[in-house]
Amino acid sequence: MISLKSALAKPFAARVKRSVLKWANNPIETQEKVFQHLISEATSTAFGKDHDFISINSHADFVKRVPVRDYEDLKPYVERVVGGEENVLWKGKPLYFAKTSGTTSGAKYIPITKESMPTHVEAARNAILLYIAETGNAKFVDGKMIFLQGSPILEEKNGVQLGRLSGIVAHYVPKYLQKNRMPSWETNCIDDWETKVEAIVEETLPENMSVISGIPSWVQMYFERINQKTGKKVGDVFKNFNLFIFGGVNYEPYRAKFESLIGRKVDSIELYPASEGFFAYQDKQKEKGMLLQLNSGIFYEFIKADEFFNSSPKRLTLKDVEVGVNYVMIISTSAGLWAYNIGDTVEFTSVKPYRVIVSGRIKHFISAFGEHVIGKEVEQALKEALANTNIQVSEFTVAPQINPSEGLPYHEWFIEFENEPNNIPQIIENIDKSLQKQNSYYLDLIKGKVLQPLVITSVKKNGFQDYMKSIGKLGGQNKIPRLSNDRNIADALTKLKLTK
Repeated sequence: MISLKSALAKPFAARVKRSVLKWANNPIETQEKVFQHLISEATSTAFGKDHDFISINSHADFVKRVPVRDYEDLKPYVERVVGGEENVLWKGKPLYFAKTSGTTSGAKYIPITKESMPTHVEAARNAILLYIAETGNAKFVDGKMIFLQGSPILEEKNGVQLGRLSGIVAHYVPKYLQKNRMPSWETNCIDDWETKVEAIVEETLPENMSVISGIPSWVQMYFERINQKTGKKVGDVFKNFNLFIFGGVNYEPYRAKFESLIGRKVDSIELYPASEGFFAYQDKQKEKGMLLQLNSGIFYEFIKADEFFNSSPKRLTLKDVEVGVNYVMIISTSAGLWAYNIGDTVEFTSVKPYRVIVSGRIKHFISAFGEHVIGKEVEQALKEALANTNIQVSEFTVAPQINPSEGLPYHEWFIEFENEPNNIPQIIENIDKSLQKQNSYYLDLIKGKVLQPLVITSVKKNGFQDYMKSIGKLGGQNKIPRLSNDRNIADALTKLKLTK
């Protein structure tokens, strides 16, 4: 029998789909409206006055007056907002600060305003509704849904509430989902991640779980505990679990492991949320990429990644982007971030409509020898190398070895295998071949005998979790960089005796 809730979900989903298609089918016009709105709303702010917003009528004017900044560059303005000053980056004061841990700047305080907060909630909701509209599957709304996230406990700083983005969003779960939502508020407030996971397992085991959501690496930890506790596959414990919602990292390296833990395939929806904005979500089950959110108070610019470190790289708008090119994404938002570099690189998979994949981080690459290898390339190489094998990988990261004790330098791959393979040399050859095929600079360095083929170093079971725990970043929204241009993580893994 169909419940009232799932019956009502379908017409609601159809209505939302129509409204999404309106802006998705008019992308350039939509972005121009967003741009003009942002500029006019912020003209009288301190930032707007400093950058002569009153004279900005076009993207060209904006480029002349507003340079690309990262958090460090914007920090003087942010500190004024954090200090309690009004009308600095956006009108009035923000509703919240999303506190994130920056790699170079310590804690970062990202403003979320009355205008920007609803866009985070709406995008997450619409991702699920577009899935219902496409598949006709709405039964899951009757089951329990789990969102593995940070603590919803908020602090206060000069009259503005402060917390992790996922904790802030926890306050906005719609009423019709409150009864379905897991874990309990008390469990969600547990700070220690391992304790929290244990409590979530206890709470969810007797429930009819239909949707599970979170960053794959931390959901994997939850699934493994269920396996250990029950001796059953997750899909047998939760017979109606049929939808996995994830974001934050590429799911592909985890897919084989997840299907093994679950015991069957489940549909998935990929999201692209960040403290700075909810940028995209998967709108079609069979199309590659996520629909870029063009009507969410965010104006996008793109800089080709291989030109980003030039003295004055060209800033492109949506109409000038091409499929298959690696871009650094620059945003201006209704939270008061202006020509802001979030550090992500994206690639368009389609321009009708505009869909993207996250290809990596502009700071997370290896170019110790001029090869500029990026996250997407190492993930693809590993995927190809393990295709048609039963080898599963829990986690991995890559670092350059510039001064080996003997022989030529190389890329060192630290891999935590779920089942230790007996053909490592073949895997090395397959990964290296794929990398050479994808990256011509890497190919030239191997051929020119500047680099030797990569080396794999096995990491102990749960080694990456132990490493994250050692730096105080276990759980929540924290994730291992796929690759680094230094050996900080590599040396820490070795020092902590986490390698075999």
